Amino acid sequence: MKDTSLLLVGCGKMGGAMLAGWLAEGLSPKRVGIVEPAFAAGTVALPHRDFVAVAEPQSLPADFRPDVIVLAVKPQVMAWVAPDYRRYAVPETVFLSIAAGQTLAGLAAHLGDGAAIVRIMPNTPAAVGRGITVGCANPNVSEAQRQLCEQLMSAVGEVDWVEDEGLLDAVTGVSGSGPAYVFALIECLAVAGIEAGLPEDLAMKLARATVTGAGELVHVTGEHPAVLRQNVTSPMGTTAAALDVLLAEDALQPLITRTVAAATRRSRELAE
Repeated sequence: MKDTSLLLVGCGKMGGAMLAGWLAEGLSPKRVGIVEPAFAAGTVALPHRDFVAVAEPQSLPADFRPDVIVLAVKPQVMAWVAPDYRRYAVPETVFLSIAAGQTLAGLAAHLGDGAAIVRIMPNTPAAVGRGITVGCANPNVSEAQRQLCEQLMSAVGEVDWVEDEGLLDAVTGVSGSGPAYVFALIECLAVAGIEAGLPEDLAMKLARATVTGAGELVHVTGEHPAVLRQNVTSPMGTTAAALDVLLAEDALQPLITRTVAAATRRSRELAE
């Protein structure tokens, strides 16, 4: 990875998180270019002095030839941003897009039919090296470019691939938006603790530690969540009483199913 030449378009939370992971894995700052309009306004600090960092693509050095261009901008602005990088659409360069709902065909319309494009859906735990990314490549992507993209995303978590691009909408609903569901669970658990009589700070502390600890237990043991749930549930005990509510026919599962469906639907709408 250290010899890879990379252009990062957009250095927000996700772009910055991925960049931090790549640097930690040995990517040389001297081979990184960043285009971030916020640099001009001074609202985003330059993360490393050795970067080629500009506020607009026209300011990039004329001889800059990236191996990979990471499009880390919001899907709503992709139509205005992507065409500026059409000049880099050569066989030696692969485009890696993280924008939800922006299809391979839609990106090719901006970058050219010959562009090698990989569409991925990462998630925010990439900021702590615990993300998961699912990708889909168009036919112009070589095996070497696919491996390069996988190497880049492996620096911030797990990686998987799908051949059916349509599945990325459901991936968005489960893992792309999923961290927000977990954060909401922590909030709700804390509120429930407060309503049960706990001090606010203690309720939040318990909620945070319980959710993060349970997640780590799943990660470390590799056990199916159902097995772990059963292990902690004594017949006629307190957990069993709680799960009678949570796992009722009209409770948690239908709610989560509707939640994922809403995010999946919105991802499809963004492609229209």
